[in-house]
Amino acid sequence: MSNPDITSIIPIFITLCLSISSRNVVIGLFAGVVSAVVMLVGFNPLDVMTTLVKEHLVDTLSDSYNAGVIVLLVFIGGFVALMEKSGGGPAFALTIVRHISSRGHAQLAAWCGGIFVFYSDLGTPLIVGPVFRPLFDKLKISRQKLAFIVDSTASPVAILLPFIGWGIYIISLIQKEFDGLEQNISAWHSFIHAIPFQFYAILAIFIVPVLIYAGLDFGPMAKAEKAANLAIEQTIIESNTNNEQAFTHSKARSSFVFIPLLIMATVLCATLLPLGFPFEEVAGSTFRAALTSAYFFAAVTLMLMMAYYGVRTVTEGISIYVQGMGNMMQVAIVLILAWTFSGLGNELGTATYIAERAQEGLPYWLLPAVAFMLSGIISFSTGSSWGTFAIMFPLMIPTAFAVEASLVVSIGAVLSGGLFGDHCSPISETTILSSTGSGCHQFEHFRTQLPYASINGGIALCCFIFAGFHPNTYWIFFALLVQIAIFYLCAKTRTLKLKNS
Repeated sequence: MSNPDITSIIPIFITLCLSISSRNVVIGLFAGVVSAVVMLVGFNPLDVMTTLVKEHLVDTLSDSYNAGVIVLLVFIGGFVALMEKSGGGPAFALTIVRHISSRGHAQLAAWCGGIFVFYSDLGTPLIVGPVFRPLFDKLKISRQKLAFIVDSTASPVAILLPFIGWGIYIISLIQKEFDGLEQNISAWHSFIHAIPFQFYAILAIFIVPVLIYAGLDFGPMAKAEKAANLAIEQTIIESNTNNEQAFTHSKARSSFVFIPLLIMATVLCATLLPLGFPFEEVAGSTFRAALTSAYFFAAVTLMLMMAYYGVRTVTEGISIYVQGMGNMMQVAIVLILAWTFSGLGNELGTATYIAERAQEGLPYWLLPAVAFMLSGIISFSTGSSWGTFAIMFPLMIPTAFAVEASLVVSIGAVLSGGLFGDHCSPISETTILSSTGSGCHQFEHFRTQLPYASINGGIALCCFIFAGFHPNTYWIFFALLVQIAIFYLCAKTRTLKLKNS
């Protein structure tokens, strides 16, 4: 459309309403895509579906960049499934657990374990949680605290890494917007430069050692810790949780984690270093091909190791690998719909209309804060940070260019907001899995984590306002200092109250 008007945002409105009401982003995105096609070709159902499939979905899938991303995600899915079903994660965690005898060390060990098992945000709770649960019970640490630690090191770690599923998915969404706006900018570099502005993710990771050092818990978590410390039986366990457990095997080795990752790094270095990486830019297709090869050889190595130690046969390994590839289908569907939705939005002039309205009334420095809050609301309502990114990037990136806001700060705001809403939502997948792996009720985990997530969210929001004015990477250090100061003051206040009582 040459002169887009307010009707161009109808597909976005439909997507948001259905995503939130159904709590299913796929339904919302599909309805938004169909409504956009209706606006372009009319209300004839046959014409709508023919145009959607022939001119949009097929074109999206035939694009070499999109195809490369989906292939890479499929290979990542196969490798992650092998890692989760090898027993290597629990074996690694058990080597740590044997040498722990204090409450503080147990919590730090669970935190380190969650960070190290970075390759799967959804697998982390089912690996770290069950392994550390008996130790936490023995040391009288609440299972709510374990669920909080697991949730603080699953998605927050995964969202910072560009070479796993989260990073590949996010970069592909960003690249789609750059291509639509005809901007010759590397989505990879934009993601990397946005990492220091992912305030919420970084704060969520570092809040665990801060709390341990301050020796402070408050709100519902303090009550849960007091009950556990008084040896009150933790019966809020298996009654409403799934029976998902991490795979364990007596012959599994912690090397099942280390060696495949080492093989992956070796393949990447052998492929990319001769091309000048990381000092020289490497073509995106070359990098994706190298990363795909790295994941494949790492998976083959792991399958052979499992067969050698008698954990699983090669045939079983291949079966798990193929099943893991299939598990990425929903991610692929969301990506395809998001890419199609973005392309249709460009045809309708949605981004142009929103950008024009933003130029009239939205100060450039306020965009990151607005993006953070809106992403948080959508993610909280749908329980899906990935779906939130698919909805928000087509809105935020064109607006950032229009109002001349900092692009990397705005990207960081969308990612932080999506993660913040996910952490605060009682229906998010990570909330459910963290409580499942740790053996506590889903609602108990939600209400004990909410105060900590709210503090981090408030700090992040303030930092996005400041960074909107001046996009300096030093703001993350300011955020961490504020976090430490808040909990230090809370600890001092509690100590004074105890002395005066």
